[in-house]
Amino acid sequence: MFNRIHHIAIICSDYEQSKDFYVNKLGFEVLGEVYRKERKSWKLDLAVNGVYQIELFSFENPPARPSRPEAQGLRHLAFEVDDVAATITELNKKGIVTEAIRIDEFTGKQFTFFTDPDGLPLEVYEK
Repeated sequence: MFNRIHHIAIICSDYEQSKDFYVNKLGFEVLGEVYRKERKSWKLDLAVNGVYQIELFSFENPPARPSRPEAQGLRHLAFEVDDVAATITELNKKGIVTEAIRIDEFTGKQFTFFTDPDGLPLEVYEK
């Protein structure tokens, strides 16, 4: 019935700051950008390694949502990487603070967390 995840939608509080974060710091490719005047809303379509798509939205005064990993709802967004330590080094060079590397007790794989400009928990997980 379901083939795969089509996209992930993120509503940000500061569009330009989040656009800079996802495009210039994380390196996602811009597929399209449109301003919807009637909604006073930007929509930015991003490709992650040419496979998955993130939709970044801006809206006037969006309500805050709990985003801690243990809050009810979507826990976090995880990205697979070849080398967690190398990815951390690159993120840190761009001013992105990361947690210490952890080891998944079930798989033995390395992973860690960081946040986007709105505090959305993001994870990098070893391939």
